[in-house]
Amino acid sequence: MQYLIGTDIGTSGTKSILMDTTGKLIAQDLEEYDVLTPKPLWAEQWPDVWVKGVKDSIRAVVKKSGVAPEDIKGMGISGLYGGSGVPVDKDMKPVRPDLIWMDRRAQEETEWVKANISTEKLTEITGDDVVDPYYGYTKILWIKNHEPENWRKIHMFLPPSNYAIYQLTGAVSIDHTAAGNLGGLYDINTHTWSKELLNAMDIPESMMPEPIVDSTTIVGKITDEAAADLGVKAGTPVVSGGVDVGAANVGMGVFEPGRYVAAIGSSMNAALVSKTPIKGKGLIVWPYPYKSKDLVYNFSGSATAGAITKWFRDTMGEKEVAAQNAGGDNAYVALGKEAHDIPVGSEGLVVLPYFMGERAPVWNSDAKGTIFGLSLVHTKGHLFHAFQEAVCYALRHSMEATGRDLGDYIVIAGGVTNSPDWVQMFADVTGYAVRTPIDNAEANLGDVMLAGLGTGILNVEDVQKWQVLGDKIEPDPKKHEAYNKFYKLYRQLYGDLEGDMHTLTQITKESEQLLAKDTQNV
Repeated sequence: MQYLIGTDIGTSGTKSILMDTTGKLIAQDLEEYDVLTPKPLWAEQWPDVWVKGVKDSIRAVVKKSGVAPEDIKGMGISGLYGGSGVPVDKDMKPVRPDLIWMDRRAQEETEWVKANISTEKLTEITGDDVVDPYYGYTKILWIKNHEPENWRKIHMFLPPSNYAIYQLTGAVSIDHTAAGNLGGLYDINTHTWSKELLNAMDIPESMMPEPIVDSTTIVGKITDEAAADLGVKAGTPVVSGGVDVGAANVGMGVFEPGRYVAAIGSSMNAALVSKTPIKGKGLIVWPYPYKSKDLVYNFSGSATAGAITKWFRDTMGEKEVAAQNAGGDNAYVALGKEAHDIPVGSEGLVVLPYFMGERAPVWNSDAKGTIFGLSLVHTKGHLFHAFQEAVCYALRHSMEATGRDLGDYIVIAGGVTNSPDWVQMFADVTGYAVRTPIDNAEANLGDVMLAGLGTGILNVEDVQKWQVLGDKIEPDPKKHEAYNKFYKLYRQLYGDLEGDMHTLTQITKESEQLLAKDTQNV
């Protein structure tokens, strides 16, 4: 029997799985860590945390599986949205932490791009029709503008997965998905770095990794030192699975255009694969991991989808967390039980899930989380139910942004699928049947498939035979009809409050500046 490893570097943890070539899951391991948030709306991470997570999780699955090293024929490594990428010096040492995808500090750089570079030109070259602090190139500009000493030291920006691959193989590369995810610097027409845009932003092309490869290309082989550490054979080939949500789509069996997949973890990443970019809808566009020069990944989704329920658990679920720590139900399960009998609309509660600004399709750094409709009748269960509904509303908004019919079902993957009630809610809110993965592997499963394709021990027909999805969960027609009204209000609320959200950001800044001056005077 032959085996493959799939490793995904996530925002809050790195997970590895080991599978055989029939699609059977043999072992898995998750290594968790935290994001650094030194200031409001800032989010960054030193890459050593990711590399440790990669090494520890791979070592663990090899040990758990009991598989002989020589029988492991390859591995794929994907990662979170790279943000700026890891800025490394000429010795490949990190100069500063990576500004990850959720970091929103590059607002001034965003406005500079809008003022100095034609949006039409950006769309023509990159496929993206929005300029936003989400994109990696605006974060790179922030480092250039605010940290000149660091800027002079930077030799290259490597995405998290490609930095980890370098640590294991000694080989530098970047896949098309990660290059496209930087936005603003990658030409989706020629599949190369855009000299025109790099020059316009005064970013040296030498800072962009080469070669740019498909995610089915072997980019390096495990070194002797890494092999001894991980328990695999030296020379084991590695492919770059790319941005994790693209790999997750591959893991859900998407090898042709037309299928809609929502991967919902800390954030929501909901996407339709197509042959050409969907422009003018505020979607984020980059190449798909499979057939990167022929297929396009068009996505949007809430920046803090699963993160808002984690926030709720941590701030309002202390009792449930304490019970879990004492050996009781998982805190999320306990909160779900409290919400189980709450009706559609949470008896008059609507939540806007914009807890850290919002990306596509809203694109507003000043968007605020909002709980609307509170009354004395509402309980913790009502609130948790409303938070779950908010994520469902955000998915529906993303789906509608494609402007396409999405077929007979959508796929939802990620931690939300652990709650049958929540999965049913997604179907009821969107009106689409929902299928979920049998094994909660997503990006890791895609990494395994891409590694199998890259090494040649699997072909597309092989992996399409794998049973990766469960049965359809159909929407309840009456609940869907009721949710239509709440969803309409959800969309309307944002429009009503958008100006107030900007005002709140402004007066908060002014207040902080005023108090800072008073402190200096004292």
